[in-house]
Amino acid sequence: MIKTLYLKILSCMVAVVFATALFAADQPAAMLYSHGDAMLNGSSIARSSAIFSGDLVQTNRDSAANINASGSIVLILNDSLVQYEGSTVKLEHGGVAVSTSKSLATRVGNLTVSPAANVWTEFEVRDVDGQVQIAARKGDLAIGDETGTSTLPQGQQTTREQSQSQDDSQAQS
Repeated sequence: MIKTLYLKILSCMVAVVFATALFAADQPAAMLYSHGDAMLNGSSIARSSAIFSGDLVQTNRDSAANINASGSIVLILNDSLVQYEGSTVKLEHGGVAVSTSKSLATRVGNLTVSPAANVWTEFEVRDVDGQVQIAARKGDLAIGDETGTSTLPQGQQTTREQSQSQDDSQAQS
């Protein structure tokens, strides 16, 4: 009887451990490398740190940082604030240079910039005083907002006005 109870408890513990391990495996993780003083979630990092979905990376005017994820490299330019979201990076301000074979997208305000095809793509996105500057270095880009999606061909660049979302404009009223 005690042996049966012991086996039931052990089986439950193993099930919980395996379920937790499977959940942790689904969390997109990457490595962050700083070049100068950079902050991860408000804390200074020495040279490198693991980074997970939801983490905020901030660089100052004298620093930069790299996020190295599976199939993608994101260079966070100086004086920038970026949130890593696994399959996207959210640019709060500043700029990023993205090189990806995994269709890593960049969101800034209501715009989403992503590779138009599932091929190696290199692009830059900068948010400068409400103006979003987008440059397609290698490969075509898809630029989407609430009005639809357009294509930016390789070698071209564009500037878009960053409009505030409805939530932002209501908060300011």
